[in-house]
Amino acid sequence: MSLKKLISIIAFIFIGCSKSNNYDSSCNFLASINVVTSLNLNLSQYNQLTFPSNPVYVPNVGNGGIIVNNTGTGYVAFDAADPNHIYSSCSVLAINGIEGVCGCDDNNKYSLFTGQPLENPELRCSLKPYFVEINGNSLFISN
Repeated sequence: MSLKKLISIIAFIFIGCSKSNNYDSSCNFLASINVVTSLNLNLSQYNQLTFPSNPVYVPNVGNGGIIVNNTGTGYVAFDAADPNHIYSSCSVLAINGIEGVCGCDDNNKYSLFTGQPLENPELRCSLKPYFVEINGNSLFISN
């Protein structure tokens, strides 16, 4: 193989694997905060997580606290701050059944199963997810 052909192949690989220029800059409202916490499901404030579709808000973690939900097949955790807003007191989501609802004027809604926006197709940012590990009766949540 000629050197020219090898250089062309390498250039093609780097160009093809580079980040897209279509980055959505509107998804940068949340800070990158280190999240490491654990929840003991035996404690009364977290016991409802042993049943599916009973999300729990955990304050003082992440940007606006975190919301943890038992999906029936596992656990999910999302930052409770609306990713489509500059952080403020109104942008912290309230739990309404299995939806997270922003308290700002637009009332953005998100699925607490998938983190995807609901009702407004113009919202580009999903809820910021965190990793959840189950160990006995404890959930370890981190990023």
